[in-house]
Amino acid sequence: MSEHSATIEWHRTSDDFAYATYNREHTWRFDGGESVRASAAPDYSGDPSCVDPEEAFVASISACHMLTFLALCTKKKLVVDSYIDEAVGRMEKTDGGRMAITKVVLRPRIEFGGDGAPDQSVLDELHHGAHKHCFIANSVKTEVVVEASG
Repeated sequence: MSEHSATIEWHRTSDDFAYATYNREHTWRFDGGESVRASAAPDYSGDPSCVDPEEAFVASISACHMLTFLALCTKKKLVVDSYIDEAVGRMEKTDGGRMAITKVVLRPRIEFGGDGAPDQSVLDELHHGAHKHCFIANSVKTEVVVEASG
């Protein structure tokens, strides 16, 4: 069992507090001392130079999958030199009419060192195991699809 925390801090910087004009920028602070400038998504009057919650959601799924994949590779004595994922989340209305990120597609590109890349069946097994054991994927209802290229 473990706990994970974040402090989210927002202060009004606008003269008024109307929907069209209030500031969306805020700060995420984490226990290791890291701070991230965040905002609403640009579609919702946010600052595009900041991280938004939707991007962070996609990134957390991708990062968790990657970290689990890397751990599984070490257990199989496979050497990974690089892992780059250009993950995409799709937000749309659910059957209940609510907006949600309903699907996240992971597209990892992995370079192996050592004896080289395993065959496609081993890669598929590794990605299946990574998805099965990813803490974040196990925590959400969103469909997560891995489109790994061998």
